[in-house]
Amino acid sequence: MLKDFKKFIMRGNVVDLAVAVVVGTAFNSVVQALVKDLFTPLIGALGGKHDFSKLTFSLHGSVFYYGDLINFVIAFLSVALVVFFFVVQPLNKLQARAKRNKVPDEPSDKKCPYCFNTIPKQATRCGFCTSKLPSAAKA
Repeated sequence: MLKDFKKFIMRGNVVDLAVAVVVGTAFNSVVQALVKDLFTPLIGALGGKHDFSKLTFSLHGSVFYYGDLINFVIAFLSVALVVFFFVVQPLNKLQARAKRNKVPDEPSDKKCPYCFNTIPKQATRCGFCTSKLPSAAKA
């Protein structure tokens, strides 16, 4: 059982996930600092308020801290932008470049000429409408 556990832990996806969590946690600290020390003052300079976390309103004696929500939304959008532009976009371009030189595989299925469902290319009778199909030379 210990051998199976070691095999499980040493799988690439478990190690990759652990690395991703550690890096993500560190990245979160960087983004939080970036939002708090750079983006919030820039946005505050335009709006006249430098610290969103102090923004509140009261309703029937309850205090709502909506400024923290603004900070967290800015942090979330910052993380999403960084991930999109520095991870997703480059990976999509690499995958597109890899597929550019790949020869497409021959299709393994075809459409039934009677019911238009997808069936295996070698089929002589449609599994959906049970029609006898023309020979492979015609199809």
